[in-house]
Amino acid sequence: MDWLTDNKIPVGDVAESVFDWLQGHGEWFFDGLASIMEAMIDGILWLLQTPNPLVIVLAFVALAWVLQRSWKTCLFVALGFLFILNQGYWEETTESLTLVLSACVVCMAIGVPIGIFAAHHPRFYTYLRPVLDLMQTLPTFVYLIPAIVFFGIGMVPGLIATVVFVVPAPIRLTHLGVSRTPQPLLEAARAFGATRRQTLYRVELPYAYPQIMAGLNQTIMLSLSMVVIAALVGADGLGVPVVRALNQVNTSLGFESGFVIVVVAIMLDRLLSVGGRK
Repeated sequence: MDWLTDNKIPVGDVAESVFDWLQGHGEWFFDGLASIMEAMIDGILWLLQTPNPLVIVLAFVALAWVLQRSWKTCLFVALGFLFILNQGYWEETTESLTLVLSACVVCMAIGVPIGIFAAHHPRFYTYLRPVLDLMQTLPTFVYLIPAIVFFGIGMVPGLIATVVFVVPAPIRLTHLGVSRTPQPLLEAARAFGATRRQTLYRVELPYAYPQIMAGLNQTIMLSLSMVVIAALVGADGLGVPVVRALNQVNTSLGFESGFVIVVVAIMLDRLLSVGGRK
């Protein structure tokens, strides 16, 4: 078997050459992208950390009422945030929420248009699907290497790695919702003289709304699953105490921070649950 290993396909060498070329010729692009991401992160972080924490809690409770019209959901959101304040993880929670919200903005802005385009062009989706499979199955730690190479350490590489891992979810679910719009609805819209744009906005997107919201929900959940990994490249948030607890073998700190992450995930899931509104 030596002949097989001696003629190794240079997958790693090719990848390194590509990254070196991108780093040398695309520095202006990555610097500009980093500036945009930093501005968005700083803006969301300022909105969450400048007011009194109770004001932010009330804002999320009001949002829960607007979205769900359920006093139980509002009560759960309020108690969840009060628990976080009681445990002393408010700053870390706002930093993680900043990462999650930033990832949602980027992923939905990229994923929904691509999903719509893929639904209207099946051949394009045929070529896109293996790429999405690769993005979701490639170990997430691998994303951190080019993120560090191109963006250094901090919140930006954590956000980029999160987006690469998460963006297939809104693409797939948007494609699913739009492509499964019943043909009788589409034929009726065309019979009444609707243009392609009118059909998209008045028929396909309303029909696909549950799937698009499910994509948003999955984006949030997957982004939260990346907070610990993002902490390894210098991203602030709830992943930092988890990593610290792992390094120190600190059971108390690990369970505290881990349970706070669970509470945040459940709150956001209930907040955006499509079937929860009465």
